Amino acid sequence: MSAVDDFLATTGDVLAQIWTAATTPVDPPPQTVVLAAGLVALAVVLATPVWRVARHVVTIAHEGAHAVAAMLTGRRLDGIRLHSDTSGLTVSAGRPRGFGMILTAFAGYVGPGLTGLGAAWLLRQGYAVGLLWLLVLLLALLLLKIRNWFGLWSVLVSGAALVAVSWWLEPDAQSAVAYAVTWFLLLGSVRPVFELQAQRSRGRARRSDADQLGTLTHTTGILWVVVFLLVTVGCLVLGATWIVGPVADLAV
Repeated sequence: MSAVDDFLATTGDVLAQIWTAATTPVDPPPQTVVLAAGLVALAVVLATPVWRVARHVVTIAHEGAHAVAAMLTGRRLDGIRLHSDTSGLTVSAGRPRGFGMILTAFAGYVGPGLTGLGAAWLLRQGYAVGLLWLLVLLLALLLLKIRNWFGLWSVLVSGAALVAVSWWLEPDAQSAVAYAVTWFLLLGSVRPVFELQAQRSRGRARRSDADQLGTLTHTTGILWVVVFLLVTVGCLVLGATWIVGPVADLAV
């Protein structure tokens, strides 16, 4: 057997193992672990020094949501940039107005919460390991559109961490990490909305997503800040119900 055949066989075995692990439901962790994961995520969101680092994950989800919305509405996605100050920029080409542009601008701030909600649904179905591998796949696809070095590094580090957890940790630890990531996406989607309004109140976010939406829809930016808040809090409440509910049911 040639080296190429050996490589293909090994790759096939690895992919088969990943597929089996990702598509096999696992029992949820004890409710104490689920709640502890939520408390850890909440502490990360509230502790500003830690949040400044962890917020990069939310930025990845934010810009990824812009990118998905742009492609779904027929816009041409030119590239994504992630910056060390946790800001980001997604560039797409198409009509400067209309539904496509509105949905693309809207998707950013609600993206992390909706991603967290989807993750919570997968956890409810028992696919904690599958969630981790799905996130790895999404990061790999996002990597193709990154256009700066910091963004490349940020996505690679996040992806490598998830691969390490998904491949080497025990199932119980993998499940705990999946719950912690989901909690973080749900909780971490809310704080940026308050940060956005704080910046707007100081006149530092004149070209924010909310203000662009205000211009596109002939309304006001504050209206869209409120909409962002309602969506992210709604995702948090529903996602938390999905995460905790099945565990409580199994404990009865």
